[in-house]
Amino acid sequence: MGVYPTREALSKADALGLDLVEISPNAEPPVCKIIDYKKFVYEQKKKEKIIKAKSANVVIKEIRFGPQTDEHDYEFKKRNAEKFLKDGAKLKAFVFFKGRSIIYKEQGQILLLRLAQDLEDFGKVEQLPKLEGKRMTMFIAPKKAK
Repeated sequence: MGVYPTREALSKADALGLDLVEISPNAEPPVCKIIDYKKFVYEQKKKEKIIKAKSANVVIKEIRFGPQTDEHDYEFKKRNAEKFLKDGAKLKAFVFFKGRSIIYKEQGQILLLRLAQDLEDFGKVEQLPKLEGKRMTMFIAPKKAK
């Protein structure tokens, strides 16, 4: 692959039955290659597909509590949270305060911290409980499988 002036490069590409493809238009002089354009596009798509396959999709599962969630409901939701973390999903646990229940925000925080402590073997806390409007949210990321 040598550097050809434009007309010479085009005539050489036509003679070979291939296409003249501009690889780097910003270079001085622009870099071109004589290749089959359809094959070039195919290779580009193949590279993009491989890159996309390697990137992991992050799944976020949500668990909702009330500020005065009783023990049985807590245990049930905790088991679901364990399952989500074992499956490799991130967990978004939140306490939703309805109406005047916002006065129990300490109970909500205690509930989320207790959940974090109970799930310590399965995941690590990414964000501690934080009050945003009428919700107190906490994020837990799964621990890497060894």
